[in-house]
Amino acid sequence: VQLVESGGGLVQPGGSLKLSCAVSGLFLEFYAVAWFRQAPGKEREMVSCISKNDEPTYSDSVKGRFTVSRDNGESRVYLQMNSLKPEDTAVYYCAATKDPVATEVGDYEHWGRGTQVTVSS
Repeated sequence: VQLVESGGGLVQPGGSLKLSCAVSGLFLEFYAVAWFRQAPGKEREMVSCISKNDEPTYSDSVKGRFTVSRDNGESRVYLQMNSLKPEDTAVYYCAATKDPVATEVGDYEHWGRGTQVTVSS
């Protein structure tokens, strides 16, 4: 099983980025996929999740700015990030689980290595 994030980079405040998570080695349609982020000195936190039934959830800090989507045919999950703020700066990870009620880091069996997002002028 392999999850590979891409699309991170340096962006100015108010800008946008679209992250992609390419999944291989499992049937994505049976998994929920979440995006987590971890800033220096902080704990890893979930920012968004999309269920196997295509139902999205968002943390309060990104609601209205981020949009998660999935393409099971392409075995990819995306995170569109708009109106980015300096506090969004972190390493962003995608993770997959068969657990339909997973909310914690420990609930996710499969992880990518992360992609850096830096929001700065």
